[in-house]
This record gives sequence, C-alpha cells and structure tokens, in this order.
Amino acid sequence: NRDRPRIAGSISTWGLGADATMSDSEYDDEVEADLSVPEVVTKYKAAAEIANKVLVEVIQHCRPGNKVVVVCELGDKLLTTLSESVFNKGPKSKKVEKGIAFPTCLSINHCAGHFSPSSDDTTILQEGDLVKIDLGCHIDGYIATVAHSLVVGDGPITGSKADVLVAAYNGLEAALRTLKPGKTPSDVAQVLAEVAAAYDVNVVEGVLSHQMKRYIIDGNKVVLNKPTPEMKVEDDEFEENEVYAVDVVMSTGEGKTKMLDEKLTTVYKRALDQEYSLKLKASRAVFSEINKRFPAMPFTTRALSSIQGMRLGLSECVNHDLLLPYPVLWEKPNELVAQFKSTVLLMSNGSDKVTGHPIQECQTDKRIEDEFLKALLATALKKKKGGGKKKKSKSAVPMDQA
Repeated sequence: NRDRPRIAGSISTWGLGADATMSDSEYDDEVEADLSVPEVVTKYKAAAEIANKVLVEVIQHCRPGNKVVVVCELGDKLLTTLSESVFNKGPKSKKVEKGIAFPTCLSINHCAGHFSPSSDDTTILQEGDLVKIDLGCHIDGYIATVAHSLVVGDGPITGSKADVLVAAYNGLEAALRTLKPGKTPSDVAQVLAEVAAAYDVNVVEGVLSHQMKRYIIDGNKVVLNKPTPEMKVEDDEFEENEVYAVDVVMSTGEGKTKMLDEKLTTVYKRALDQEYSLKLKASRAVFSEINKRFPAMPFTTRALSSIQGMRLGLSECVNHDLLLPYPVLWEKPNELVAQFKSTVLLMSNGSDKVTGHPIQECQTDKRIEDEFLKALLATALKKKKGGGKKKKSKSAVPMDQA
C-alpha cells in the first residue's frame, strides 16, 4: 500500500497530517445506513438545503467595508438557527443532533483557506477581493459542506481573477462528472490537471476530496487533487451509495501553500482516537467543553466559553494530539486562489450535487479546447427519468463558452 500524504484532507483539513483522517471504524455502529435508505438521503438533503441557504446569506454580506469576523459569525449563527428548526418531531429520547459541520471561513486573495478569525480581528473586505467561503451543516451526523468563491464589488471580473475563478468552477463540474462508480481518484486528478492547464493556472497541492459518512467529515477514501511523487493515495474505485465533498482549489501561482502564523489558527477538530492526561487546569477545562459540545465536528474557538488561559490550553491539547488544527494557509503574495466545493451523493440514477451556487459572470479570453473535456462538461450528472415528457437535462457548459 502506498503511504497517505502528510497533508490529509480537503482544504477543510490541509495540514493536519496523515493521522488526521478519522478511521471509518470509529463510528462503525453508526455508519451502516447509506444512501439506499431514503431517510439517510432526506437528512443529507436537509443539511444541504441549510448549507446552501446560509451560503447565499454570507455571499450577500460579502460587501466592501464589512468585517470578516462579523460575516463568519453571521454564517455560524444561521447554520445553528436553521438546523435547530428542523427534525424536531418525535420523542425527546430520540432527539436528532444537528448543527455546524464546518465553521464559516472567509479566506481572501492569496489566503488559501481556514480563515475564521477571532472576535477581535479587524480584517475588512475590500472592493476587488477574491473571497473563498467555506462552511458545512449536519443533520443527525449526515454532513453537507460547500465552498464558493466570489469577487467583492460590482465591477467586471477580468484577467487573472476571471481565469482562476472559471478554472476552479469548471474543474469542480468536470470532477463531479468524473467521480462516479467505476472511476478512480486518479481519473479525477487527471481531469483537474487538464482544466487547470486550459486556464494557465495550477491545481493547489495537498487538497483532498473526502468521502463522508455519518459523523465523519474526512473519511479514509479520498481524491488527491494533485498527486506528486511525495503525496499519493490509494486508487480505489468509487462506489454507488457513497457521499463525497468534492473540493477544487486552484491558484494563479505554483499551487503550493504554507502556514505563516500558527496564532491565526482558530478551527480545530477532536481526535477521537487519542487519549492523554492533561496537566494544565485550563487545558482540562477547554477539553471538557470540546468533548461535550464538539465531539466529532470541526469548530472555531470563537464558539468556546471564555476560559482564562484558553490559548495555552489549546496548545497542550494540540501538542498531545487531542485536537487537530486546521491552519490558515497561504499562497505567495500577489497570487490568487479560488475554491469551489460541492457535496455529491452517488445515487443509483446518477450523481446528485446537493450543495453549490452559480459562479459570478466572468470575462476570460481562455477556453477549454479539449474535445473530451467539452463533451464531459456537456453531460448531465443524473440519468434522465424514463416515461412521460422528457425534461431537458442540466449540463455544465464551460463558463467561458456560455
């Protein structure tokens, strides 16, 4: 078996290390029901509907002059409020857990991901900023995540901004049409490389698209968007009834990101397979709250109670592998990074893209010339239903050719 990369995860889990991916066996007794069970599909789609609604609200608040942290807090509040309003019928003994599956992040320009700043942060959105929004919701542990990129303001989107936005968007649509039963992660990676080349941008290294299961946001079965000699994954075939967060991130630069300041990290996830007797009182207090409120899903430190010495306590938890950090990652200055992510259900009648939002109008002089890619993007994700009047199936016409 080939080794997993030391960077495990989609942009939602870059930099966590190979052990960050939760073992599927940790929830084996919870995971048995898959998409063949209608109730499971209903819960995935309910979570997706909430994620999409929150994404729309966050997009509307990405305006010049708005503070990033305020928009992130709005997104998290909406995720919580909307999820609390559904699946409330039935006995209290069968209360359905629901809420944030990934806290709202807004990463600007060459910041590649995971920026969900502390409450005292003063970062302001400015006209022309390229913003990546990333968030997720779960209903009863069934997760739907979504990411979207946009340019702040009303001006025309041209040049390198348009190139990288359209590349990432069409890359996602091509990946969604490739990720189907019988295909493999290497098939998806090849398609992404070809789309990136058409727009003269690069696929960002270290990004993984994870299979998701109940309470598992980063399962072991993954697509490595850009395989390298140092980073490879198992090339297992995709199967019917699986769920994936297909995450596409592209850059005008080399596509290599790094952490610049550990203090900017605010998003963490509990490592369920690790135990350690914490020494500091603050560490024990923080860890106790995390275990009660965020036992499986990623969270932001803004959501924690104000505990004296919280940062020191978090450090001890991280140092002993009880928490997995999602570091804020950066491309080189003056480069631009775009991200689009959708949750897809591999159903018996085709792939069901349940999260996502249309791209802004972009003006790029670059084109997809490859006939295979053009044909791929013209295909429908789901099979046409038989009988009755046939509806025109949806295809993903390349944005530069629409």
